[in-house]
Amino acid sequence: MRAAVYYNNKDVRLEEMPVPKIGPGEILVKIIASGICGSDVMEWYRIRKAPLVLGHEIAGEIVEAGEGVKKFKAGDRVTVAHHVPCNTCRYCLNGDYSTCDTLRSTNFYPGGFCEYVRVPAINVDRGTFVLPEGLSYEEGSFAEPLACVYRGQRLVGLRPGASVFVIGSGLAGLLHIQLASALGAARVIATDVNDYRLKAARRLGADAVFKADEKTPERLREANGGHPADIVILCTAALPAFRNAFQSVDRGGTILFFAPTEPGVEIPLPLWDLWRDGVTMKNSYAGPPGDTATALSLLGSGRVKVKEMITHRLCLAETGLGFRLVAEAGESIKVVIEPQR
Repeated sequence: MRAAVYYNNKDVRLEEMPVPKIGPGEILVKIIASGICGSDVMEWYRIRKAPLVLGHEIAGEIVEAGEGVKKFKAGDRVTVAHHVPCNTCRYCLNGDYSTCDTLRSTNFYPGGFCEYVRVPAINVDRGTFVLPEGLSYEEGSFAEPLACVYRGQRLVGLRPGASVFVIGSGLAGLLHIQLASALGAARVIATDVNDYRLKAARRLGADAVFKADEKTPERLREANGGHPADIVILCTAALPAFRNAFQSVDRGGTILFFAPTEPGVEIPLPLWDLWRDGVTMKNSYAGPPGDTATALSLLGSGRVKVKEMITHRLCLAETGLGFRLVAEAGESIKVVIEPQR
């Protein structure tokens, strides 16, 4: 089969490799749509494992089910989580699934940017979901990123009537905008340094948008009736954005750190202000199986619409172009690879 093998952000090669063979409890999935995630182009993180086949936002069709598979059959339209928890360790039992050692080590093989993937038994058991009727494969590939976004908003306790400020209007930020609106936020405000993404934020439901700069906290207050935001969601690791986040959250509010920095980066905290104003800080990584199920329900019902977020649909041979588009963060939002083209 053909696979797009990652060497670095500017070197993704189309290569041949064997179709994976499955064993008991496993399934073989033909990939129809595979989204490029912003984390795929975090070169400092990916290059140390190169060469490899990336891609974890997948949707496709089961073409073979191994011995003992009861819940699924050939022909089922599915999305599959690449990371799944054990459900039995102390972290899982405490609800902290994203800190589970199993979640951090599980994967399907070889990755979503190829024609077929082997899904291990544990991923079949708790990470494989049938797509809702009427949901396309490309929409189904959004289940993983939307699950991550839903988990983040669940952790910060987003409630109806809250004001939400999204800093960074890339794909994750745009999903946060739509989801916050769907969950009843009274006002959703977004910022970015890119005019193309600001237009997308407005189109996808933000009540107000403006370009990020040193006056961001003041502009937020102007757009939010004179007040800071109840919830600030940080979807960029740009250092000035952290300062803006600290200065944009209301008393008793919450900051969600959704995008990671590189290891070793230290951010100065205005601890006195945070302490005095009762500000809560949360971070969120991954989306456990329960959140994936919720994400699929949101997609299937149309409460979160993702089709118009797709700016590029590329064949497998064009995966390198897709990586460059995402890494450059210019006039693209979601790049979807279609391996069967």
